[in-house]
Amino acid sequence: MNSKDNNPEPTSSPDSTRSKPPLFPLGSMVATPGALDLLDRHGINAASHLARHQSGDFGTVCAGDTEENMAAIKFGSRILSVYDVGRERLWIITEADRSVTTLLLPSEY
Repeated sequence: MNSKDNNPEPTSSPDSTRSKPPLFPLGSMVATPGALDLLDRHGINAASHLARHQSGDFGTVCAGDTEENMAAIKFGSRILSVYDVGRERLWIITEADRSVTTLLLPSEY
C-alpha cells in the first residue's frame, strides 16, 4: 500500500459558507410541510441552505433583491433567499425582528 492509498483526495471542495461569519441571527427555525418534503426528496439537510442564507449567499435572487437584503441586514428588515432545488424553488425568509426564519415553497406563501 502506498501513501496515496492512505490519503485519498477529497471528492468535493469545502463549503465556502462555513468560513463566513453569520451576518444576522436566524431566531427560531421553522419549515412548512412542502419545504420539508422538497428537502427530503432531494436528500438535502436544511442546515446548508440556512448557512448560505445567513452568510449573505441569497441564491438566485436578482441584484436588486441582493441589495435590498444587504440593506435589510443593516437596518432590520425582512431577508429573502431563493434556492433552486431540482426543478423547484425553496424560499428562506428571516423576519425583520429576527425572531423566526421560515423555509417554504413559493406556493405556501
